[in-house]
Amino acid sequence: MSIVAIVGRPNVGKSTLFNRLIQRREAITDAVSGVTRDRHYGKSDWNGKPFSLIDTGGYVVGSDDIFEAEIDKQVEIAIEEADAIIFMVDVESGITGMDEEVAQLLRKSKKPYFLAVNKVDSANRENDAVEFYALGVEKYYTLSSINGSGTGELLDDLVKALPDEVEREEELLPRFAVVGRPNAGKSSFINALIGKDRFVVTDIAGTTRDSIDTRYNSFGFDFNLVDTAGIRRKSKVKEDLEFYSVMRSVRAIEHCDVVILVFDATRGFDGQVQNIFWLAQRNNKGVVIIANKWDLVEKDNKTTKEVEAYIHKQCEPFVDVPVVFVSVLTKQRIFKAIETAVEVFKNRSKKVKTSVLNEVMLPIIQAYPPPAVKGKYVKIKFCTQLPTPYPSFAFFANLPQYVKEPYKRFLENKLRDNFDFTGVPITVYIRKK
Repeated sequence: MSIVAIVGRPNVGKSTLFNRLIQRREAITDAVSGVTRDRHYGKSDWNGKPFSLIDTGGYVVGSDDIFEAEIDKQVEIAIEEADAIIFMVDVESGITGMDEEVAQLLRKSKKPYFLAVNKVDSANRENDAVEFYALGVEKYYTLSSINGSGTGELLDDLVKALPDEVEREEELLPRFAVVGRPNAGKSSFINALIGKDRFVVTDIAGTTRDSIDTRYNSFGFDFNLVDTAGIRRKSKVKEDLEFYSVMRSVRAIEHCDVVILVFDATRGFDGQVQNIFWLAQRNNKGVVIIANKWDLVEKDNKTTKEVEAYIHKQCEPFVDVPVVFVSVLTKQRIFKAIETAVEVFKNRSKKVKTSVLNEVMLPIIQAYPPPAVKGKYVKIKFCTQLPTPYPSFAFFANLPQYVKEPYKRFLENKLRDNFDFTGVPITVYIRKK
């Protein structure tokens, strides 16, 4: 698909327009400037012509802010990737020095760009917009990204400038959400995997704010990696921005296939990391636990096994979870982490034939039947896998009400012993035959 980037200085309404064009509230918007940091991708179409849209952070020159230099790098990469650019300015502020810097950057790029004058919601402001001719454009487009007025004319001209492409059928790729506490190394992990500075990385906790997809297509693997904001305890979340970031991360867990849970090995597998693990488990997602910064941990030949045993103890009763010890900085075992996530995805999608399931499970049930209750014996005669997106099994019994939780766990363990479901929660139902 053709790519369109939205660029401009901070707080001119780029993310608001991005959300309007993709028709979803994907990018976080706030009155505070500098909310968007990473390049944010979405899909839109106009007059039957689809295109990819990139939202970028605000471009600033000469700032001492550690984020600004990183954001500027992201904006420059977006301009390089794009086939056409929407350059946004704000009629309320008029032309600023930063607008002129962006205009210069776009002229150098030699890409077609369209000057969108935002926040024009009255006739007086239409007249104020005339000054933007000073940016050296033949035409500008007045619009209000908050209510959508004026976007039609801009999009009509924009899609004419895009190269013609044959529309392909959309592939439904597996989604792997990379989640964890702030500053665990989630963005660095994805950057190291794809070999590009796709995400802004600093030592400051809370650098990532939006949940953003990146396609990984190498070494025979093809899936979407979703970078998320760090999840902290509710009591520690003080500002609206962080609240929305955390909500996006929780939503990323709910809509993914496999959760890659990254934690800082120097801080340990603490209570908040465990909360994120249980959130993934409750949503029946595949889970891979990544112990990052393993190069900074003092260790001997027993440390790995001891840490793994401790993690599994905290995850009880769901202990069949792979743990991979990595260092994103040195790229140690990061591809092993991805191989493991792909295996977990396959396990989550696995279907066991009913005949094979009964062949294996019924002799086990006969040898170890459910305990009798009040002199009544429970007989399980048949089992089958249910057509759900994750592994769930129904066992049909004469007295399902007498089968308690410990026996269900016994059945789950036997399913795990005989069919590989590593990293995936299993649901066992006992139903009336």
